Amino acid sequence: MTRILAYRFSAFGDVAMTAPVFREFLEQNPDVEIIMVSRKNFESLFAGIPNVIFKGINLDEYKGFFGLRRLAHELIKEFNPDCIANLHDVIRTKILDGIYRRRGLKVFKIDKGKEEKEELTDVWNLNKKQLKKTVERYADVFRSMGYQVQLSHKLRPISGPKSGIGFAPFAQHKGKMLPLEKSYELAKILAQKHTLYFFGGGKNETETLERWEKEIPNTHSLSGKLSLTEELKKISELELMISMDSANMHLASLMGTRCVSVWGATHPYAGFLGFGQKEDDVAQVKDLTCRPCSVFGDKECYRGDWACLEELDVQKIIEKIRL
Repeated sequence: MTRILAYRFSAFGDVAMTAPVFREFLEQNPDVEIIMVSRKNFESLFAGIPNVIFKGINLDEYKGFFGLRRLAHELIKEFNPDCIANLHDVIRTKILDGIYRRRGLKVFKIDKGKEEKEELTDVWNLNKKQLKKTVERYADVFRSMGYQVQLSHKLRPISGPKSGIGFAPFAQHKGKMLPLEKSYELAKILAQKHTLYFFGGGKNETETLERWEKEIPNTHSLSGKLSLTEELKKISELELMISMDSANMHLASLMGTRCVSVWGATHPYAGFLGFGQKEDDVAQVKDLTCRPCSVFGDKECYRGDWACLEELDVQKIIEKIRL
């Protein structure tokens, strides 16, 4: 059994995207075991994937070069890996790579396509095209080790009755998030025909969604009420998820649930559409030449009017639902 030590520490959605890749890679290469090192609270993402051992860590306990050196030595001592898969490629993981190389281990790392993404998000670039999907970039790390990996890019719904629509109206950055008044309007329309479950986290999101629950009949706020394991189970039982370009889209992919996703400053061209999700289920303003202006949605609007989100008609999202 070959043992690969893999690491990806953040962000939540990016870590979630590794799970379906691991599942299909390990099905095709059953003589391999992956030790996935990430933040402790991400463990449920990998539950039920054979040959994945999850090692949760608290990064605050391994600060600076000496902290990372201690982490590297602890992982070698505990798992004795055959090689390393750096699925993150940031300063912290580059330091780990160097320590492992000095210990004689081969290190394989993700090509994030930074220059291609910079070109894609240049507002003056009028020739925008689809870049390699992030899940394929993860798979490339294993291919560079000499393994065959063929990703299906298909959802795997979990069997059982499905009911209701999930709605996750929040995202980490403004450039990814439908204005709340539009999300509220969307929720009111959807709740006339469907039971609607709100997903969110954190104090402010929970307060907003609990208010919506009181004001809109046939809605239930799950924000702040579920563990990650419970949240994943609930998503697996939904007929459909509606999410911004954010972690909930990737959680839906992981649970085999179809997701209608909303995109503003970001764009599926950058490669972050959820595993197995369809382009037809993407809601976006298509005729803005400045899109995408950002890979992560964290930039200020170049035009100043957030047209990519302000001009998105909620009716366009409703048309995608088709239940």
